[in-house]
Amino acid sequence: MQERIAELRAAGEAAVAAATTTDQLEELRVQHLGRKAELPNLLRNVSDLPPAERGIVGKAANQARQALQAAIDARVAELAEAELDAKLVADRVDVTLPGKPEPVGGLHLLTRVRRDIEDIFLGLGFDVVEGPETETVHYNFDALNHAANHPARDPGDTFYLAPSPRLSGDIQRLLRTHTSPMQVRTMEEQDPPVAVVVPGRVYRPDSDATHTPQFHQVEGLWIDVDITLADLKGVLLSVARSIFGADRDIRLRPHFFPFTEPSVEIDVSCHLCGGTGRLRSGERCPLCKGTGWIEILGSGMVDPNVLSAVGRPEYDPERVQGFAFGMGIERIAMLRYGLTDLRTLYENDVRLLEQYA
Repeated sequence: MQERIAELRAAGEAAVAAATTTDQLEELRVQHLGRKAELPNLLRNVSDLPPAERGIVGKAANQARQALQAAIDARVAELAEAELDAKLVADRVDVTLPGKPEPVGGLHLLTRVRRDIEDIFLGLGFDVVEGPETETVHYNFDALNHAANHPARDPGDTFYLAPSPRLSGDIQRLLRTHTSPMQVRTMEEQDPPVAVVVPGRVYRPDSDATHTPQFHQVEGLWIDVDITLADLKGVLLSVARSIFGADRDIRLRPHFFPFTEPSVEIDVSCHLCGGTGRLRSGERCPLCKGTGWIEILGSGMVDPNVLSAVGRPEYDPERVQGFAFGMGIERIAMLRYGLTDLRTLYENDVRLLEQYA
């Protein structure tokens, strides 16, 4: 029995000396000193031995147990210190290095669509310009050929601003109802040819599933010599295919806008049903209502009265002409991402926004 105790002690001490981690030492403690280990069981069964052997075996087993525990404790202290030193080296932070903050969040759908539209037009040779959101009646209506009794001028359709003592004169100001005022502002500052797009916020007193009091538009203007409606169609066809897919087509429908003549609405072929008006199941397409077409923007050739309102000989309607168009960024986003309610773009529901992050 004493020989077996000596063997267990020697084997345990050798294993403890060879351990390289504190985890291994914990496994050895359970293996050699745990409740199911052989050495502790020997101590528990000493009472079963003859009286002459009990004292000798019990003393030897107890000494072996104590020696193993001491060896384990000493080795644990040794390895724990080494492991701590290694961890401190690995976790060391060099405060002299530049910070690298983790990216938080992502672009909102409207921001993403706006930037995509800007990139498309930049690739077509247009410049991106911005203008004031607080406008005068002259630039918002008069210079754009809106008659004095035009319905858009009604206070129910436009946010008018109270006169400010900080602003000189009796000029009436409002929150712009479209980004179109930048047509005249740009032509006042630049000689033709002019090719610009104007993204930005606009304001109208509307609020329902497809309208909000504040929304976003992209205005476009191209003025040069011999610009025709065919140029307008070519530009907008390229834009539609870049946004909705290379197999999309567009059509022009007659319409009326005060600042263009002739004026046309632009429809794009439905990307859900492929322009057929029917789904593969044979049901009527819910997106285009079975027509195969979706309205995306209004456009037309710039009215000569708008060119005359610029007041510069370089924009004589007899010398230059061009086209203009305007599209709603929210509408493009809704069609592109399959949204049914415009208000979801402004409710900041993270569950929705994370789907497109």
